Amino acid sequence: MASLNKVMLIGNLGRDPEVRYTASGQAVASFNLATTEKFKNRNGEWEERTEWHRVTLWARLAEIAGEYLSKGKTVYIEGRLQTREYEKDGIKRYTTEIVGEKMQMLSPKGERRSSGDSYSPAPAGTSGGGYEPPPFQDDDIPF
Repeated sequence: MASLNKVMLIGNLGRDPEVRYTASGQAVASFNLATTEKFKNRNGEWEERTEWHRVTLWARLAEIAGEYLSKGKTVYIEGRLQTREYEKDGIKRYTTEIVGEKMQMLSPKGERRSSGDSYSPAPAGTSGGGYEPPPFQDDDIPF
């Protein structure tokens, strides 16, 4: 039986990305992304609900995020859900995050260049990485 693990988000960064490097020198960036849903409640009044998502990017994509993304910027992230287990103070804990595989910066150009560009890493076994066309057209957005 086939399965699919795919996440697509458009949201705003809650703070600047934190970029670290593994012992082997590979970059990893993590940040929280806020998505906001607007809806009418039972009384017909508009309400907003914000959901926070933990995003992790690897390799060149992590370096690009660290260089060009900052708190408040709007970004499109495409990736997969991943749950990790870790131990803290002798207690097993779990965290679920989005491992980003594609990123498109959506904020207007400002103090950091290259907003609006899209990047996704090259498939495993190929060299480098490259820019791709945006994954969707503005006409596809319902707002």
